Amino acid sequence: MAAGVLAACPPALADSGTMVRRTSYGIPHVRASDYRGVGQGLGYAFAEDNLCVMADIVVTLSGERSRWFGQENPDSDLYYRRLNQSAVVERQLVAQSRQARDLVRGYAEGFNRFLARTSNACGGAEWVRPITELDVWRRAHQVAGLTGSEGFQEQLVSAQPPGSPTAAAPMRRAEEKPASNGIALGRSATTAGTGIVLGNPHFQWDDDWRFYQHHLTIPGELDVSGAGLFGLPVVNIGHNDRLGWTHTASEAQTVTLAKLTLVPGDPTAYVVDGQVHRMIAEEVTAGGTTRTLYRTPDGPVFEDSELLQWTGTTAYVLRDANYGNLRVIDQWLAIARARSVPDLHAALVRHQALPWVNTLASDSTGTAYFSDVQVVPHVTDEQRARCGTGPSVGLVILDGSRGSCGWGSDPDAVTPGRFGPGRLPKLVRQDHVSNMNDSAWLTNPAAPLTGYPSIVGDVGTERSARTRMGLDMIGSDRFTLSTVERAMFGNRNLTAEQGRAAVVAVCQANPTPVASDGRPVDVRAACAAVAAWSGTGDTGPSSRGAYFWRAFIGAAGRPGVKMWEVPYDPADPVHTPRGINAADPGVQRAFADTVNAFAAAGVAVDVLLDDVQQYEGIPIHGCRGPEGCFNVISVPAPRPTAEIPHGTSFVMAVELTGNGPRMRSVLVYGQSADPASPHHTDQARLYARKQWVTGAFTEREIAADTRSVRHLG
Repeated sequence: MAAGVLAACPPALADSGTMVRRTSYGIPHVRASDYRGVGQGLGYAFAEDNLCVMADIVVTLSGERSRWFGQENPDSDLYYRRLNQSAVVERQLVAQSRQARDLVRGYAEGFNRFLARTSNACGGAEWVRPITELDVWRRAHQVAGLTGSEGFQEQLVSAQPPGSPTAAAPMRRAEEKPASNGIALGRSATTAGTGIVLGNPHFQWDDDWRFYQHHLTIPGELDVSGAGLFGLPVVNIGHNDRLGWTHTASEAQTVTLAKLTLVPGDPTAYVVDGQVHRMIAEEVTAGGTTRTLYRTPDGPVFEDSELLQWTGTTAYVLRDANYGNLRVIDQWLAIARARSVPDLHAALVRHQALPWVNTLASDSTGTAYFSDVQVVPHVTDEQRARCGTGPSVGLVILDGSRGSCGWGSDPDAVTPGRFGPGRLPKLVRQDHVSNMNDSAWLTNPAAPLTGYPSIVGDVGTERSARTRMGLDMIGSDRFTLSTVERAMFGNRNLTAEQGRAAVVAVCQANPTPVASDGRPVDVRAACAAVAAWSGTGDTGPSSRGAYFWRAFIGAAGRPGVKMWEVPYDPADPVHTPRGINAADPGVQRAFADTVNAFAAAGVAVDVLLDDVQQYEGIPIHGCRGPEGCFNVISVPAPRPTAEIPHGTSFVMAVELTGNGPRMRSVLVYGQSADPASPHHTDQARLYARKQWVTGAFTEREIAADTRSVRHLG
């Protein structure tokens, strides 16, 4: 059989010498002599675990969902067909390094090799096909645009001149965006004087946005272990022998809108500095629908059905700083090859291709590092004051009728129109840096970062409850790898720690508060559940009341409610606001409203957390960020389903010592999205017990835990 497999391989693959060893929990360790070979091994291993998910991703990127699955999402097909017609990915390929192109080529070859030897793939689905290098590059481009154009597909393909029968799409904001916790500890914050990194990305749990764990080795060239998003042949969050790093979603805005002034009577012509310009018309066909879409040199016309309508006088154009950004592959390869914090910073400055993330890292010298060196539109605060316009929708909107209001540039920017690395925040420390998705300001409260453009993030504003919890966890302690692990899964809940006792005292004293509808509500059962609750995000018998508290905190945070006993104080941003103002009538009304909401949803106020947070029937501990939880599991309350839409996905704790890395990890939903795979739920069961996978990095460690070996050549 082996001879038959080899005979079917192209000569280049058979000569590649690629070896894939799997250790516990199905983690592949790929060793090859070059980038193409290591890509082949990773593509093959990934296909073994997730062939059908990748095939489905390719259908999406090809704009063919309507063809194969009916009119489930015609806007998606129109969006990707338009993008593919533009050939933006093909145009940028020539600028990518030989190593990156070889890696991607090998990844597609390895995937296709497994597909070729798989009968009845995905139940014989006709939409499953061999993937191409272009498919993988399109996936890289999709990831780069995740928090930009990708999130506005409907608004971009429904934008039509006034009078069109096509209805504009309403503005929809994802309930949960990509988020993360990241902590990097330096030598003065660790018992052994080493560097330690904790990475904890919070992503959608949908199949196509999962992480996949792997280890890639090219002797003398590359040795990196960690996890990457499905369909990317790189490690996004991980470590090598001397450096560990993670990323968190940045507060920096990567897109802006331009408000166009249209020519009277001609809604597809606009005026800049007194000169008339015509929009570019693009005819796009997908799923039986043909639509003429419009753009300017800066980007596509954007419209929603509310505040940003295309009228006879005004239209809006979306400009995305990550449009055409394929450099992410080379960027993550350069990070993987960095051996120290200075190396890492140099790699970020040289490529400046990270799309929407901060970077936190530590190295074997015990140096901790934070930076927001990424792709950010060059819009200064002076320009925002001079050119900014409404309406207020949470995006920067600039006056498109003046050429001076376009993006500027810096001499050190890798791509024109972006801020250069010298304008973006960074910090090097010997104690600690952290980020929990607020701006860079309090990366380390002892050394606040200021002076960066406001489009990158704010300064002097209230930090989220999750940020305050993270800073409290770090405190002034010295950490070991074990204490970092315990802190990660301690499941502390800041709002419960600061206010549960006061809330219980008030609801016991007043068991029938008045709800928003003016009627008194019997809250005794809910009050008893909250009183008996452990006050954490742990599952088990002591979790009754946790789910109710989650919904109550959301209700108490409504406008007009004086939720906090001590309001935010800019002089003490780490510890304020704090304390639940339980005596406030609005807070008591929120408690009563929450009881009514649970009754309407048919959910018991004392439901076990085990029953409302599950993955394939396995109870999953954790709680939501707005509660002040670090270990985020984002299940809204109340609702009658236990499926987890978002939250902690890959967790990595790595210590960088003089003798090499010591790493622990958990990929909560496992390596495979296939329910039939043994690696679909194995790590979820591990996570439920608050246990970790011990990383295998050296040849000795891999050999001691090898469960299978496959030679591809």
